[in-house]
Amino acid sequence: MDNRISSKKIVCVGGGVGTSNLLRGLKNFATNLTIITSMADDGGSSGRLRKEYDIMPPGDIIYCIASLIPDSKKELSELLLYRFPGENEANTAIDGHKLGNLIMLAEIQRTGDFYKAIDAVKRIFSIKAELLPATDEHVQLSAITHDGRTIHSETTLDLALYSAPHGLKNIFITPTHPVVNKRVIDSLIQADVIISGPGDLYTNQLPVLIVPEIAEAFRLSKADKIFILNTANKPFETNNFTLPDYLRAFQDHLGHNPFTKVYANNNFSIPIPSKYQYDYINLDHMRLNREFKIELIEADLVNNDFPLYHDSKKLADALLKTL
Repeated sequence: MDNRISSKKIVCVGGGVGTSNLLRGLKNFATNLTIITSMADDGGSSGRLRKEYDIMPPGDIIYCIASLIPDSKKELSELLLYRFPGENEANTAIDGHKLGNLIMLAEIQRTGDFYKAIDAVKRIFSIKAELLPATDEHVQLSAITHDGRTIHSETTLDLALYSAPHGLKNIFITPTHPVVNKRVIDSLIQADVIISGPGDLYTNQLPVLIVPEIAEAFRLSKADKIFILNTANKPFETNNFTLPDYLRAFQDHLGHNPFTKVYANNNFSIPIPSKYQYDYINLDHMRLNREFKIELIEADLVNNDFPLYHDSKKLADALLKTL
């Protein structure tokens, strides 16, 4: 293990599949990891448990725990992410629920506390990384579209349940100043490296960074601040976005460009199946150099088998060489 990297305090911001892919690679060389995930999730199994039991949504926490389980125990990771088949309308059924979310629910009810539940599940699966919810209360994610409509709920945004071709102009949360645990702020201030992405721009990354206390701690932190660009654009949400468009979205929401480095995939040779309607992201070097002062690190980061996502090992290797 590279001792220079293992000694760094690394904070990852986001959630979902993108952050999980990042963690699968980081866990092999980073020993001081903190992950901060959004509490805006209101869909699927996690959202159902949030509504039915009035708990904080556990989905992103479980995704992260599953990704941090050693590769030698792959079956445990798969078990944690196992989703029971069937429809999810029945409030009293396990149909459609993820096993890991149900384990979190059980621990929340057993311990009476979300943080104690996280610690319990971490111990069960021998996870050393710090896992923190971005807020200590529920938040609702909303957005304003380019044609002036206001839409509500993370699910609506995530599933693109708003009419094309109008995309999102900006997002906001309710309450506007949610309670944030001091451990979240301290982790950002004390970090050597903060990484945002990969992951959905408007439903994974920005919902954490626009929390006012987090935004201020992020701004004040002396950490090396890294943005990992997705390999491909998500239809409707970031359709036709180039790298500068992503950075502009962060700048518009936070009032400044928060990043010192961008890691971007430059291997566009793997065909993306047309059924997904995703396209590789254009880096647009000319506009990037004109509008932003930022270090761009390009590498082959794509998953050859599923090019919508990063390859965890390739991404980890790129970070290892340059952090």
